[in-house]
Amino acid sequence: MKENKYDDPAFFDSYSRMPRSVDGLNAAGEWQTFRAMLPSLQDKKVLDLGCGFGWHCRYAREQGAAHVVGVDISAKMLERARNTGSDPGIEYRQQAIEDIDFAPGTFDVVISSLALHYVAAYEVVCRKVYDCLKSGGSFVLSVEHPVFTANAAQNWYHDAAGNRLHWPVDHYQDEGLRHTRFLDTDVIKYHRTTATLLNSLILAGFRINSISEPGPSPELIQKYPEMQDETRRPIFLMVETIK
Repeated sequence: MKENKYDDPAFFDSYSRMPRSVDGLNAAGEWQTFRAMLPSLQDKKVLDLGCGFGWHCRYAREQGAAHVVGVDISAKMLERARNTGSDPGIEYRQQAIEDIDFAPGTFDVVISSLALHYVAAYEVVCRKVYDCLKSGGSFVLSVEHPVFTANAAQNWYHDAAGNRLHWPVDHYQDEGLRHTRFLDTDVIKYHRTTATLLNSLILAGFRINSISEPGPSPELIQKYPEMQDETRRPIFLMVETIK
């Protein structure tokens, strides 16, 4: 199932007002860790799967990437990306992630930030990314953490006074589709165990270099106090791999 909520005007408007949409990568709690996992991008050909507003595409060019391709299913997201700045070194394509079909060895680096939990055919994407990377190329990805996606409600357990007591984990081994709520909208995501997420990369041929489950930095919490509770449970799983 290829859902595209981001072209819904109301959803897009709500998403556009999120801190990471307004302030970019510096407002993303996981960015410092994700950036540290990236290889040198100098003179590299880079593919960004689920590029959204193009923040990572522009960052890659700032780091000297020779050419960047950003893929996203949302026309509205890509329109915003194109309108943010003109750069002949960035090519945006409207396409579902699982439909990519690049020639073998096209890219040096493939990145995907918080997009693959929307994709049903994760294993297929892993194989396609492996094929389109050059030997020695890097695939760096982040997804919502399985602890976060296991329970479809994706919400804290509260006491009678409304205080957050804990984050419930349930149906962890029951992989598959989840009907969730995000920005007051019904959104489909896909839950996978940590083992499935990692083993799919290994079976595709990748070597895993590092794994991270980052929380927001103290500086970011000070700027965005609502992120304080992100230290109580993992929300992101990030993986750095090599072909």
